[in-house]
Amino acid sequence: MLPDVHVVIQTEYEFSLPRGFVDAQGGVHRRGSMRLATAMDEIEAVNDPRVQVNEAYLPVVLLSRVVLRLGELPLVNPQVLEGLFASDMAYLEDVYLRLNSQEQVILGVACPHCGGRFDLQVAPLSSTGESSA
Repeated sequence: MLPDVHVVIQTEYEFSLPRGFVDAQGGVHRRGSMRLATAMDEIEAVNDPRVQVNEAYLPVVLLSRVVLRLGELPLVNPQVLEGLFASDMAYLEDVYLRLNSQEQVILGVACPHCGGRFDLQVAPLSSTGESSA
């Protein structure tokens, strides 16, 4: 008989948005945490009526399920994510992919200086939200 082994799996990761969410009072919220997605998160997000009407809304619904905290905001919901700057939304999508992918993630990127396009392989995130490579 095998001994009963207690395995701890990290399911929550910290992040810091490049710009931050600006609330109605002008407060900026940058630091937050995201948990690993479950199969049900992805299933329910795909079946959300807003996604059925416009599939581009999928990241908003999905991220609203897995972002647990953003600064001092009491709740992170789709309306909060709709108010993010595009660069912050892209950052959260990248974090999501890196946390929930079994394989290395390869992104198609463009050089901001010359406009040249190339593929960039990104390493998985560590427990601190930083790249492990």
